[in-house]
Amino acid sequence: MKFSGRDRPVILAAAMAAAVGATGAAAQDQATNQDAIVVTATKREQTLQDVPFSVNAQTQADIQRTGSQNLEDLSRNVAGLAIQNLGPGQSQVGIRGVSAGQIVRDQPGVKEQVGIYLDESVISLSLFTPDLDLFDLARVETLRGPQGTLFGSGSVGGTIRFITNQPKLGAFEGALEGNVNVIDGGGVGGHAKGMLNIPMGDKMALRVVAYDTEYGGFLDAQYEDGRIKKNINSGERSGVRAALRWEPADMVTITPRFVYQRVDVHGFNRHELYNLFANPFTTTRPPVDFSNFDQHLLLREEFKDNFYLGDLTIELKLGGVNFTSVTSYTDRQILVSRDASALTGSVSVDLGYPDVAVSIPSNLRDTTDLTQLTQEARFSSNYESPLQWVVGLFYADAQRDYAQRLPTPGYDYFTDLVLGAGTAAATANGYGPDSPYNSDLPYHNEQFAVFGEGTYDLTDKFHVTAGARYYDFHETRRFVSGGLFSNGDNRTDSTSSNGFSPRFILSYDATDAITFNAQASKGFRLGGVNDPLNLTLCSPQDAAIFGSFQDYNDETLWNYEGGMKVRKGAFSLNAAGFYTDISNLQVTLDAGSCSSRISFNVPKAHTAGFEWELQSQPITGLEFSFSGTILNAEFDSTVVDGMGNVVAGLEKGNRLASVPKLQLAASAQYNFPIGTGNGFIAASVQHIGDRFTQPSDQVNSMRSFVSGLPFLGAPGTDATVVNLDLPAYTIVNLNAGYTKGAWDFLVYVNNVGNEEALLSFDRERGGRARLAYHVNQPRTFGVTARVHF
Repeated sequence: MKFSGRDRPVILAAAMAAAVGATGAAAQDQATNQDAIVVTATKREQTLQDVPFSVNAQTQADIQRTGSQNLEDLSRNVAGLAIQNLGPGQSQVGIRGVSAGQIVRDQPGVKEQVGIYLDESVISLSLFTPDLDLFDLARVETLRGPQGTLFGSGSVGGTIRFITNQPKLGAFEGALEGNVNVIDGGGVGGHAKGMLNIPMGDKMALRVVAYDTEYGGFLDAQYEDGRIKKNINSGERSGVRAALRWEPADMVTITPRFVYQRVDVHGFNRHELYNLFANPFTTTRPPVDFSNFDQHLLLREEFKDNFYLGDLTIELKLGGVNFTSVTSYTDRQILVSRDASALTGSVSVDLGYPDVAVSIPSNLRDTTDLTQLTQEARFSSNYESPLQWVVGLFYADAQRDYAQRLPTPGYDYFTDLVLGAGTAAATANGYGPDSPYNSDLPYHNEQFAVFGEGTYDLTDKFHVTAGARYYDFHETRRFVSGGLFSNGDNRTDSTSSNGFSPRFILSYDATDAITFNAQASKGFRLGGVNDPLNLTLCSPQDAAIFGSFQDYNDETLWNYEGGMKVRKGAFSLNAAGFYTDISNLQVTLDAGSCSSRISFNVPKAHTAGFEWELQSQPITGLEFSFSGTILNAEFDSTVVDGMGNVVAGLEKGNRLASVPKLQLAASAQYNFPIGTGNGFIAASVQHIGDRFTQPSDQVNSMRSFVSGLPFLGAPGTDATVVNLDLPAYTIVNLNAGYTKGAWDFLVYVNNVGNEEALLSFDRERGGRARLAYHVNQPRTFGVTARVHF
């Protein structure tokens, strides 16, 4: 399915026609009551339809009905939300097209563009968005547009909040859920999950959630000895959440909580096209075209993520004012272990090492250790008045220690043999032997903020909201490196920033069913310092182009939007048009042969679009939804090097990376009685338009990659031709369910058409060592059973 610019009026007309038709047919008695959904997007409780800006809430019922297991699943039904899956535990979240392009594991200084919260606790971490389990959540809120006023840095594109079910006083209840699923051509997966709510007297209750999920893999790898191992990207996610609610007095609520989650996956969702050790051009070993398997490995790969969160929420009702204190502590350890044999081998070929040295298995181990303490204290109004307000303070102290090691057994012997005795030891800079690259990058980030926002009812129909946040950031980073491939760095850098982030909203209740709103809001993202290029690996051309971009400034934007919210019986329509004016957009680029990635500032860019979410029940039993985003996201200025040449596609009029022009999602569900129970059948479809992984990919998108590496009989002059325009794709899902009493049963087929979606393009060392696409999961069959008690 493809849409051109000429199709846009047709799409809009169809959406509005459906809205008008559905309004007339809405069934009042079985309404999907949007007013009943209470959210805290403004840090005060409001119904979803009363929030005066664009918000989506996927409820527990939505999660269970669709069988969603993660944020990527939920994004199918949220307009403007895009998830770029770069591998397990490495999803990149974008809202409304505000995108830096592909951020990868070795850019620890880059800040997130979407803030992620678990209830009141910040859990954002650039690239490593926690892959949280969705069991026993009350809802997932998606706040579109910059949320810097109430949620601070990292919410420049928007904010996502996972809201858990809280312990219930005086009620014993529980739930169990089991699942088995089979991937077409892949492995078997499943999960077991449980929840218990235990009253402890009349003033205290404990709620515990535990889960274990087994992922069936779907990619196969060939090893050097010719063995093919199937389903290498299988894995496991397990965890526990425990919250205690204590109400020692009528006006006091104290809720301590502990969260632990472990993710352990044994490979990455990478389908290779070219590998230094396996490609169509080798003559001393059989050529390979990757038609019978997906990857060529010398070493097993792995991703591990241990996530700990402890938080304490204290709520006091002080007459007409509420006080809330949220203290949270996060401890997280992440390991990304990759087979870097092709990367190391490509450098070895350049250095003239013998084939036996080129073929040494090389393991790149990236580790991230994060500890973060945050404290928020706020007061909010709790009385009948035309003025409702919230004011507060926020403090965060984060230590993020990032490190890389490249253990390559026996490599020092060949280094000294080829480059001269003592070379390996002379370049080690204090690190151990047989690791040609090592680095340690400890970051310390401290921030303080004061925020406030108020809404005043000028009349019964006209409301005005104004708010602002003052922020002050300080970040210090040390960079130490050693090994043959490094520069032997030892330096300390720092960056700081302060300023105001305001928001203004006007809301008008035209009728009881229709509300119009307009907003202007500012967002920001802290700048930083790039890691020094690995100059020993760079070609002279790449060193000249990328070497002068060693730091990048804060990214700021102003978002202007107008929207409407319509609700009438079983019909609702939320729609908004928006324009985002971006200054100093931080764009991530691959620094070619340097095996580095750096961030640039593009002085001006913009996104402009229209989004809608429609829900209706045109006849009894039939529920229908249709959502979408039409988006234009472009650079408004050009970045050039010292010779006046455009750098890496950063040219006025080019598209922002990773942003589709069109996203559509539709679903239909029919509910009907079966004996003494109730059944349903449902279908959903998601369409994602074409994208580019990096800005340069749209310049000569049919790209010829030449390694220049003579190895295994390949001359190094042959070209691998790749289309870097990631094609549009459409995913269809089907499910059916039956409910009787406390029992729910669900059967489903995800990705019915077995569509292989190309999610992003991966090039190792500028494409000289490896070329690959990240891909989605194939068709999957599953069954879920759930019981409540």
